[in-house]
Amino acid sequence: MELRNINLIRVPPMPACQISPPPTISAADRLDAFLEKVRINGPVEDFQAFELALHEAVMDLEREVLQAELARLDIDAPAISIAGVEFRRVLRSEAPYLTRAGKVRVERSLYRARGEELTVCPLELQAGIVESYWTPAAAMLSAWSVAHLTPQETQEFFERVGGMKPSRASLDRLPKALSSRWEEQRPRFEEEICALEQVPQDAVAVAVSLDGVLLPMKDGKRQQIRARTRARGKQVRGPAGYREASSGTLTFYDADGERVGQTRCLGRMPEKNKRTLKESLENELSAILGKRPLLQVVGVADGARDNWTWLERVLPPGAVWVLDFFHAAEHLKRALDNAHGKDTPRARAEYERLRLLLRDHDQGVSKVINALAYRHREHPRRRVLARELRYFRKNKARMAFAAIKARKLPIGSGVVEAANKTLVSVRMKRAGSRWSIAGGQAILTLRALAKSGRFDRAWALLAETYKVDVELPETNDTTPLRLAA
Repeated sequence: MELRNINLIRVPPMPACQISPPPTISAADRLDAFLEKVRINGPVEDFQAFELALHEAVMDLEREVLQAELARLDIDAPAISIAGVEFRRVLRSEAPYLTRAGKVRVERSLYRARGEELTVCPLELQAGIVESYWTPAAAMLSAWSVAHLTPQETQEFFERVGGMKPSRASLDRLPKALSSRWEEQRPRFEEEICALEQVPQDAVAVAVSLDGVLLPMKDGKRQQIRARTRARGKQVRGPAGYREASSGTLTFYDADGERVGQTRCLGRMPEKNKRTLKESLENELSAILGKRPLLQVVGVADGARDNWTWLERVLPPGAVWVLDFFHAAEHLKRALDNAHGKDTPRARAEYERLRLLLRDHDQGVSKVINALAYRHREHPRRRVLARELRYFRKNKARMAFAAIKARKLPIGSGVVEAANKTLVSVRMKRAGSRWSIAGGQAILTLRALAKSGRFDRAWALLAETYKVDVELPETNDTTPLRLAA
């Protein structure tokens, strides 16, 4: 579309446009009549019925007021201008909009620029109507709800609450549309949110952690994978058709080693090398250290090579690296079960002894390595034992658990493990669930914002993208465009 220079004037508030003929009695009058009847009749006998009737009467009034205010945002003129581009009026028609009080219908004008097919609606642009249907407040409440509940559960919830009653299909579409907008401007949004947040005053350390969790995928090719496994003569086992979603956290700790402030959570659908998650975590850490450069930084993760390659690259000098103690303990148990027999008394006793040494002794990891090396010499053909011994040798520098504990710093990745559960598993690993990348990311984004205490800030940024300034052009040519027959 070629833009033309047009002198613009700001549109003054418009009077209410003509909408469908209102009821002979206004909602306010009906509410007054309802309350007067209650006053005359005395105390109600069925309070539940009274409460529901009162709620519906109030919602009726709210819908009437919202309908009138939406109508006032309509512009019924031959032409409008948006960002210097002139649009001509092509149609007036009535459309439904979903408010928190329920659905309303408003007559409004549609405009189209020359040479374009799509139309614009000043009412929607000025009110910030979301996806041509939801008022901002209705969209916000629905987005928050589907971050925690399925669309079906959300629909049933709203039906019980009263007021708006969005359909399951519309609740399924909304987060995907919002996520698409969020991703278009994600770096800017994340930067602005970080800029508004303060580091807790009593924080002395910040821990950065990332992890992954398997998620059932629509495009996981589950049946094909299982068929190929059977064709190779192997037994089918494990979660075929799953891919790894990822989560990351930044957690603040005070001088006593206690968590303080709000943990910041991020979640991403499967992506090669967790590229977007790592980019966001790095930017978040940079913003935090820009405000509090003396914070002690701690990198916490399991033994996955990719996690440590990234952590060692982005963490500042002086950072503490710690392999999650509980993962290390699992590897220790696996080694001793292989050496002595799974869950035998000897395996359990040696595991408890070495686990405490690993956690509490200054030379704990060296003592564990020596013990496993001795068992490996006894059982040189035990491949699991050999593999676990290599694991401890490889990660020795990240297992100074006693020294790290003495500094009141975390030795476990429990926070990010919890994020795996709260962000992904609780909402997205229900029976029969299968996710696309786009659909899953929509839920993960909204859920991470909610779990990080960022939802309201993020919504303000997102909702603003639906609002556009509409102006009237100073032009003598006021002939409206006509729709083609």
